[in-house]
Amino acid sequence: MTKPIDLPEVIPMFPLPGALMLPRSRLPLQLFEPRYLAMFEDVLKTPQRLIGMIQPYECPDGSQKLQNIGCAGRVTQFSETEDGRYMITLTGISRFRIRSEVQGFTPYRRCKVDWQGFERDLGPGDSDPGFDRRAFLDLLGRYFAEENLDTDWETLNEAEDELLINSLSMLLRFDPEDKQALLEAPSLCTRRETLTTLIEFALRGGPGKEILQ
Repeated sequence: MTKPIDLPEVIPMFPLPGALMLPRSRLPLQLFEPRYLAMFEDVLKTPQRLIGMIQPYECPDGSQKLQNIGCAGRVTQFSETEDGRYMITLTGISRFRIRSEVQGFTPYRRCKVDWQGFERDLGPGDSDPGFDRRAFLDLLGRYFAEENLDTDWETLNEAEDELLINSLSMLLRFDPEDKQALLEAPSLCTRRETLTTLIEFALRGGPGKEILQ
């Protein structure tokens, strides 16, 4: 298990709108831009192999800022394609809070980060004692039916609570602001409540009715 003392003070950032990384979850990514290929090659030289997934947002002046909270993932699998792209898998380690951006000569962005306040992310898992799985899956079933989508219901039924909630939070297509709310949820219970609210809102005809990435 990773300890806070093992986590570096500076990590590279991969700003990607709508992409959500959560602790103990896996996120597949495709890297093809030269700056992120350089980032990946540099990351492989570090002992932790961490990449910070973060939501960007655009300011009125056209500049791109980063949200204050993101999640770091460790490179746990990768392969290179014949045309030079990398297919990688990140496994979520811990959320972080950005302290400041590091100015330097790398083509990608790096930030000083603070890991304090997210110690639970480094534990074995989170629980949701009040989770009504049947009611939640009924709601999810209506959502999928509304969108004419199919899924492996047997796998969903067998998934542990954290895996189910976090996987859906990552896979369902919501606005970046909604993804940020799911990321910042302090517990699995509050993340499940947020996810339920977003699904109910979409069923009522709200924005974000497209679902799977």
